[in-house]
Amino acid sequence: MGTGSSGSAAKRRRPRAPRVAVLRIGHRPGRDPRLSTHVALVARAFGAERMYLHPPDPHVAESVEGLAARWGGSFRVLPAPSWKEVVRSERGPVVHLTMYGTPLARVLPRLARARSVLLVVGGAKVPPAIYGAATYNVSVGSQPHSEVAAVAVALERLRGLPGTRGFPGARQRIVPTARGKTVARVGERSR
Repeated sequence: MGTGSSGSAAKRRRPRAPRVAVLRIGHRPGRDPRLSTHVALVARAFGAERMYLHPPDPHVAESVEGLAARWGGSFRVLPAPSWKEVVRSERGPVVHLTMYGTPLARVLPRLARARSVLLVVGGAKVPPAIYGAATYNVSVGSQPHSEVAAVAVALERLRGLPGTRGFPGARQRIVPTARGKTVARVGERSR
C-alpha cells in the first residue's frame, strides 16, 4: 500500500550484470598462446563465464583450466571450430570489440539490460565477416590497443571491478601486502 523504504532501495540497487562469454577469433596455435591465455585470464578475473577459442588450441585450454583448479571458479576455455556457429548460437548481443566501432559508452546502456553478452576479440587478421555478424561493433578507444585491454575495459564497464574475495573452490588465495607477494592456501590464516 505505502511506498516504504524498500521502494527506494530497489531504485538504488544496481541491475543484475549480464552473463558474459568471450570469443577469441584468429588465434594462431604456436604463435599466440601467451596472448590468448592472457585474454582468458582477464576474462576470468573480470567475471566472464567462459571463452571460446577459434581455432581451438588444447594447450591454452589446459593452461587456463590448471589455473582455475588452483584459483577457483568454473571458467573454461572451449574449442570453437567455427566462430560463425558460436555467434549464431548466441541469444544476446554479439559485441565485436574493435577500435573502429561505436564508442562503448553509447552502447553500454543496451548491453547492461541484456541477460547475456558475447564479447568478440580478434587476432592479427580479423575476418571481415565479423563486422556484419556482430550486433554491435564497439570501440573501447579509437587508438590501436590489445585485445586483452579491450576485454578488460569492456568487462569492467559491464560487470564492475573484480573483487578481492576470490572464486569458489579456490585452493589458494592472494594475501594483499604492501610489498612482496604472499600466496596462502585457502583456510590458512594470514601472518
